[in-house]
Amino acid sequence: MPTLRPRLLSLGLAALLGTHAAFAAETQPKQPEQPPLSKQTQRSGGQMPAEQQRLNFDHAELHFAVDIPKETLEATARLTFTAREATDVLLLDLDPELKISGIALDGKALPTSAWSNPDGRLQISLTKPLAKGGKTTVEIRYGGKPHVAKRAPWDGGFVWAKTEDGQPWVATAVEGEGCDMFWPCIDHPMGKPDLVDTYITVPKTLAAPGNGVLVDIKDQGANHTYHWRAKHPTTYAISLNIGPFDVLKGDYKSRYGNSIPMQMWYLRGHEAQAKQLFGEFPRMLDFFEQQIGPYPFGDEKMGVVETPHLGMEHQTINAYGNGYPRDQYGFDWLLQHEFSHEWFGNQVTNVDWDDMWIHEGFGTYMQPLYGQYRYGDMPYFSMLQTERTSVKNEHPIVAGRHQFEHEVYDADTGPANDIYYKGSLMLHTLRQMIGDQAFFETVRRLVYGRPDPKPGNFAPHYATTRDYIDIVNQVTGEDLNWFFNVYLYEAALPALEVKHEGDTLSLHWKVPHDKPFPMPVEVQVGDTMHTLPMTDGNGTVAAPAGALVVVDPRSKVLRELPHIGEFQQWRKEQVEKKMKAEKKS
Repeated sequence: MPTLRPRLLSLGLAALLGTHAAFAAETQPKQPEQPPLSKQTQRSGGQMPAEQQRLNFDHAELHFAVDIPKETLEATARLTFTAREATDVLLLDLDPELKISGIALDGKALPTSAWSNPDGRLQISLTKPLAKGGKTTVEIRYGGKPHVAKRAPWDGGFVWAKTEDGQPWVATAVEGEGCDMFWPCIDHPMGKPDLVDTYITVPKTLAAPGNGVLVDIKDQGANHTYHWRAKHPTTYAISLNIGPFDVLKGDYKSRYGNSIPMQMWYLRGHEAQAKQLFGEFPRMLDFFEQQIGPYPFGDEKMGVVETPHLGMEHQTINAYGNGYPRDQYGFDWLLQHEFSHEWFGNQVTNVDWDDMWIHEGFGTYMQPLYGQYRYGDMPYFSMLQTERTSVKNEHPIVAGRHQFEHEVYDADTGPANDIYYKGSLMLHTLRQMIGDQAFFETVRRLVYGRPDPKPGNFAPHYATTRDYIDIVNQVTGEDLNWFFNVYLYEAALPALEVKHEGDTLSLHWKVPHDKPFPMPVEVQVGDTMHTLPMTDGNGTVAAPAGALVVVDPRSKVLRELPHIGEFQQWRKEQVEKKMKAEKKS
């Protein structure tokens, strides 16, 4: 796996924005040696096997008992499926290090010869073929030592940590490698169950906040079991969180008429910081509901849990380990970013990892937008400038083929951070080009599948890159394929060649593979603003010698800028010099 796997915003941007990523890292002890993950467990996504496409995942009932001193897991998963097409096999994913002790199908135990899981792809033969529309329930009992995340959340697995006063603090973070790291699932973006019930048994000194709605807490002597229920959760967003938590609760009165429960599960002793963070919840909800639309899980909760890793968008229980910093922008960017995934990731989910920019590009653009909502243009453009200096342009954001998670996030062979930063900057450019009304309508249609979302008239759904392009074309009434063909499917940015000869300023778009790119450009000449349509990629404007000339003065268009490349090269050289000096010392 690459050394940098930016699950949320990368540590590079975290450092630039003055966050405290080290807080979480310091809580994680040195990890013991452990068996390597199988190739199948390491991979997430790709082309979904035909056997899995035949199934609708109706219900996952997951029972977890965690032995904290031994760092082991004992679990039972009852999974219900409906056949979309006739099938004679169930094909699931489960880390083979979690040993299966028994499998039952519709209440009847199966012989060991009926199933196999040599490499992490669990194949279960049905006792009789399942016809289209038929249902079946499989019960899988398994357990062992789950994989430990060496560097969560960039490396997936369990985090076994201690609080400041030495109490157990446990979390899971599995987006990269997938849900199969601790429960049998369909490890693919389109493998969502319709309903999930999780039962988490922990000592009474600890709490276990989870996804969805708390159904009940059952007393079991020295232990108690938390039962949570969540609708349509993204598979990697199902999480375990165990620790000495207290909880802050409140209700948000939505502009849509409903009341949304809010919960902040924090480590005992962090109440003052947690109250301050909890105070941000209503403003964030108001921003998203005003700009995008209804909070998708208002009948469950807006939830956050303090974690021993930086963070992740666990549906209705977002992981937060940013250390409660003070920030120059007046809000916690990490919390806002993870919360944005309730819309971009959990409400609308990518069909394939190749479409992951839908999660991360939109999710990243929400921070500048929120800064603008709170304090105006200065934080908006400041954050966009920080993003701009991190765009690499080495690989296209979208490859146009099925991809595994690691292919997208590989900093050497995939777009990696560009799905965040370049995606965000592209959306800024699109917004400037088509205007706020059209832009935000395209976003609502992408997120909800309709332009008029209200609580109760939408459900989580899937979308592709092509879906969003079609939405933009429909809303604008124009063919804007040229825009996405350059920004999404080309690695290099368009460059704007500018020549000033005599009293004429000439502009020409230089685009990879000479693709059409009729991007209008504003030019300020003296005190006058001119808009050049650039219909054929060229434009001219009268500009007397010696006049003030500023191309794209409002920074509307994402394009190649030589000074950015020069800065990036200088920054790279400084890092290399520092590393060499540290080696010598």
